[in-house]
Amino acid sequence: MRGWRPATEEALYGPRGFYRRPEGPAGHFRTSVHASPLFAGAVARLLRLVDEALGHPAELAFVDLGAGRGELVRAVLKALPAEVASRARGYAVERAARPAGLDHRIEWLPEPPSGVSGLLFANEWLDNVPVDVVEVDAHGVPRLVLVAADGTESLGEPVGGADARWLEKWWPLPHPADGPPPADSPPPAEGPSPVDSPPPAEGPSPVDGPSPADSSSSAEGLRAEIGRPRDTAWASAVAALGRGLAVAVDYGHDAGARPPFGTLTGFREGRETAPVPDGSCDITAHVALDACALPGGRLLSQREALRTLGVSGDRPPLTLAATDPAAYVRALAGAGEAAELTARGGLGDFGWLTQPVGIPDPFPLPLPLADPLPKQEKPSP
Repeated sequence: MRGWRPATEEALYGPRGFYRRPEGPAGHFRTSVHASPLFAGAVARLLRLVDEALGHPAELAFVDLGAGRGELVRAVLKALPAEVASRARGYAVERAARPAGLDHRIEWLPEPPSGVSGLLFANEWLDNVPVDVVEVDAHGVPRLVLVAADGTESLGEPVGGADARWLEKWWPLPHPADGPPPADSPPPAEGPSPVDSPPPAEGPSPVDGPSPADSSSSAEGLRAEIGRPRDTAWASAVAALGRGLAVAVDYGHDAGARPPFGTLTGFREGRETAPVPDGSCDITAHVALDACALPGGRLLSQREALRTLGVSGDRPPLTLAATDPAAYVRALAGAGEAAELTARGGLGDFGWLTQPVGIPDPFPLPLPLADPLPKQEKPSP
């Protein structure tokens, strides 16, 4: 058995990993990119704002981080006006092989290009950066969750070092009332599965936790996902950008509302399933976007971001139906797609982390960093 982080790395990106499969991610779940071309149009408008902030450089980069099969980068380049498109260069960053027939303007890379100027956009990338999972044992001690190839879990060693410090700062778990068990105390034989063993209806908050007077057993079973690898991955991606704006879009949570039993799960063919690290399914966990944010970064919801970029779910006026019925039908369809992208309880609740690099923030939203992020499920195809 091994921790969830190395197991997920192999299951997603190994030679027989999920993201090497020929059908690509779109065969298993639906992102904003697949929901409507309006999403790519909004990203193209954001790229134009970045272009203006950069002073219209000779080469304007659009870096699609976690590009899948290149759907977003293709659509963004297509949505640009001719003058901007003539200067635009697309970079698709993905571990899978380059798909056949991809636009020659798009460079296919395993890592973000270094020193380019433009927009780096990571749509549902951070949730697939593997993380380890910890669980509080019967003594109140957070231990690493180990997993076998068939998804069977057990508890391993207590968490320490940099991972323990990350948890203390970003996802505090209750401390044991009587201290840790003796060093030679064996871990429990097996821990509950996050899917097959549902949590009780009510449980203590991972932030507030039980007081020292509480029994340490009241915290047993609480989980957290150590987001330190995601913080590092995001910082590395931002550092690769010479000048411009980096944006991460994902479903997540903030320090005021960490999920007490974690979020690790699997997806296969449009349905949520047990996370089994054998390459047969996507393995994903929500993102602590507030922990990823670097100085100058901001958090906002997708609903706020897309509406600012001109995507509205408002119905067209009925008068248009009388004067131009075909235009009314098209506008109504567009409003339906926009409503899906901005819906509360759905895609609209995704978080956007914006990070300007060497330029004033081009995003016209004076929002604070700690905009709450409601829990969001990954949509089915």
